[in-house]
Amino acid sequence: MKKIKIQCPAKINLYLKVLDKRKDGYHNIDTSFQLIDLADDMSFEISEKDIQINSNEDFLCHENNTIYKSAKKIKEMFDIKNGVKINIEKKIPVGAGLGGGSSNAASTLVALKNLWNLDIDTSALIDIAQSIGADVPFFIFGKNSIGNGIGEKLKFTSSIKENLFLIQPNIHNSTKEMFNEFDNCKEKNIFFANSEQNDFWDIFIMRSSAVKEFYEQVSKDYELNLTGTGSCMYVRYNKEEELHKILKKIPSNWRFFFCKPLQYSPICYI
Repeated sequence: MKKIKIQCPAKINLYLKVLDKRKDGYHNIDTSFQLIDLADDMSFEISEKDIQINSNEDFLCHENNTIYKSAKKIKEMFDIKNGVKINIEKKIPVGAGLGGGSSNAASTLVALKNLWNLDIDTSALIDIAQSIGADVPFFIFGKNSIGNGIGEKLKFTSSIKENLFLIQPNIHNSTKEMFNEFDNCKEKNIFFANSEQNDFWDIFIMRSSAVKEFYEQVSKDYELNLTGTGSCMYVRYNKEEELHKILKKIPSNWRFFFCKPLQYSPICYI
């Protein structure tokens, strides 16, 4: 096998509950992962050099990203002598709670397993994935799931049927910062879980006056959901005509996407 091409899908969280903080610094969660058809395009090709990444996003062309870390980890674990040339066209917004970096990492691990003919099963690959990021095991699993533990304990669940309308504010959210703020609010007894859908709603709204204003304008007409720790919000719908009110309320510097749910990730077919 000389070259592998793959689409790396995003995910949304249908719900997200934070249960408690662990001794290792992570948090135990209860969530439902749903794959969607918003995706990055990646290709992998054996090369004589070490690890090369080319992308439409400059930050991915260096070493401080999940793609490079995944490739380096598996290359060193199996003492691989040749290198790999990786191309990625980034389409999933960064810092939006859509799992783009985790999806890229998972695709890198699975693609290199096949490209380098490595003797490793899915369970062992998930163990490696967990050391890279909490959402990476889900993308290795490649199927919609209920996630527990830090997100690595996965149980298959069926896809939703509705279409999805994603709304991305002009905000880059750090997952680490959001969890830190969550912990601080809990310690000070100022945390109120007003939303049954996502425990980060209150914190997310408090951090941005623009988001707060938007939420107040549309929440009476639409069931607005938050994915991950934000910043991407979404509405489930059947027909585009249902969205005419919310489309008028979206600020001009925000992005939006019309998406469909997936049952299986393309990673299942490598």
